[in-house]
Amino acid sequence: MCGRIAQYRAMASYLEALQPDLPVINGYDDVPLSRYNVAPGTRVQILHDGGQGLRIDAVNWGWQPFWARGKKRPPINARIETITGTAYYRPLWPTKGRALVPADAWYEWVTGPNHSAQHPDKQPYLIRLKTDEPMFFAALAQVHEDIEHQEGDGFVIITGASDQGMVDIHDRRPLVLAADEARRWLNPTLTGAEAEQIALKDGRPVDEFEWFPVGKAVGSHKNQGPELIQPMASDFNKP
Repeated sequence: MCGRIAQYRAMASYLEALQPDLPVINGYDDVPLSRYNVAPGTRVQILHDGGQGLRIDAVNWGWQPFWARGKKRPPINARIETITGTAYYRPLWPTKGRALVPADAWYEWVTGPNHSAQHPDKQPYLIRLKTDEPMFFAALAQVHEDIEHQEGDGFVIITGASDQGMVDIHDRRPLVLAADEARRWLNPTLTGAEAEQIALKDGRPVDEFEWFPVGKAVGSHKNQGPELIQPMASDFNKP
């Protein structure tokens, strides 16, 4: 699962870490994005192939095919195990919709021993690379480049099984790609089989991440600011 992310560096910093082979064909700057609590349903900066080079676009977090609209909320994540064999993602997979979400961290909530519907007991955790370098989430996106905020545009973050110890935080996690695999993911000549191999085998391993509890203020998308990513003592009863 990936229900909140942090995207606070400047786009120039993400691009420097990515070292893209393709030129960037629309503008960006070195001003920090300063989004410490990015929620689904908001527009998020993503990277994708624009034909003549790399594009940066603000796209809605959440997507569904046209025939599913209005039936339920659009999903925000897509399981690795299902994207290759379902009609739902056929408009995006494998060649038309591959994208990256540059990010600095994501949040997960752990249910406490006294949790109930009447008295929620959930502790948010922040998860990031131990090096604190930028991350690149593999994603699928629909983007109309020449029409701003086109109806139906959106993206989903690809998730895989959370294993080797991170399962104590959540049973799913975003597919985080190292820079070289992230560049390959955006390559329009990549075949479906090659893209599937990246999705299934080439995510960054669990031992490259760290996670720690943070304040419960991150539970409200209205709260923003660097204080949200500060560690706190592991105590479910703390505010």
